[in-house]
Formats: sequence, structure tokens, C-alpha cells
Amino acid sequence: MRIALGSDHAGWRLKETIKGHLTAKGLTTVDFGPAKAESCDYAEYALKVARSVAAGEFDRGILICGTGLGMSMAANRIKGVRAALCYNEYLARMSRAHNNANVLCLGERVIGDGLALSILDVWLEAEYEGGRHQRRVDIFDQAS
Repeated sequence: MRIALGSDHAGWRLKETIKGHLTAKGLTTVDFGPAKAESCDYAEYALKVARSVAAGEFDRGILICGTGLGMSMAANRIKGVRAALCYNEYLARMSRAHNNANVLCLGERVIGDGLALSILDVWLEAEYEGGRHQRRVDIFDQAS
């Protein structure tokens, strides 16, 4: 699985933690930035990651900012991206199982590292159920 990563300055530290966690699990990651925790615009990184996932260059994307809200709003502007802001494991599981989320958004200022990694692991392991959910996913994929 190839995973694109991005953050802003408020999510940089958690992005680095997640990158190490994914590497330890043997997953391939590419960090779209930023390279350090200096003030920057979240939308720039959200769009880079979202476009790469939509183009099929990556299987999934992970975006982190202070709350996760800005990243999710920006990423969902890209056709084919289904970015889910998750604050717990249940939301992570359902975002995959029912919505086929391909980008996970997290808020570093809202959740701690332990919970973030638990959410990430659940999200990576959860499978899309398809079936009755596909019709709904198709509807919002056509709208973007």
C-alpha cells in the first residue's frame, strides 16, 4: 500500500510520528510536506495529497492539521477523493466500511498520539463493504 502524507505546521509533529509508524509497519509513504513546522497554508498540502490519491498514484492519503477540519474541506474539493475527519476508531472504521474513504484527516490539537495511531491502524485495516453503500458513494462521487 502506498500512502501520501501531508500536514501544515499545526500537524507537522503528528505527521512525523505517523510516518515513523507506517514505515515500521513496512508501508511505503511519500511526504508531500511541509519539511518543518513553520507557518504554512494547509490547503496547499491537502490539494497535493488529494490530487495524487485521485490520480491513482497512491492508494490512500493522510492529512493532519490542528483540527483536521481545513484539511478535510480542502481535500474533498478534488473529484474522486473521499476524505474523512476521524476523532475515534468507530468513525475510522465506518469511513472505510460504508464510505470507502481514501484520505484520513486528523487533528493534532484534538487527539493525542496514541489515539491517532489507533485510529490510523483501524482505518488502514478496515475494508470497504461495497454492496448497498456503493450506490451512495457513486452519488457523491458524481457530484464532485
